[in-house]
Amino acid sequence: MPSFANPFSGNIDRKISNPELLQALRLDIAGELEAIFIYDAHYHATDDPVAKTILADIRDEEKAHIGELMTLMRHLDPKEAAFFLEGEEEVKEMLESMNLSEHLIPKAAGPTVGSLLKERT
Repeated sequence: MPSFANPFSGNIDRKISNPELLQALRLDIAGELEAIFIYDAHYHATDDPVAKTILADIRDEEKAHIGELMTLMRHLDPKEAAFFLEGEEEVKEMLESMNLSEHLIPKAAGPTVGSLLKERT
């Protein structure tokens, strides 16, 4: 549950290193997952169509935040990105071995961290 009684409890008096930032991002992702769980529980707990629409939208925005955080992690630590991709490939292989290749997730279209960095130069 939230713990922000002191608005400065998350602030530190120095810049953090990339390994520390990666740890912070993992915590951020955990927070996003918790928010998804809570919004989804609220979504399922009501029959009000307006509330369901709004809660589903907020829940799905949190999912997008996870994608943004994961992309940032991939930028900061390409080795970690390799593990993410390894896991993705393992699931693809399992789906194919179960003749469920129609469930394979297509690669995302659009800009990547790498393409955005190239645009800036």
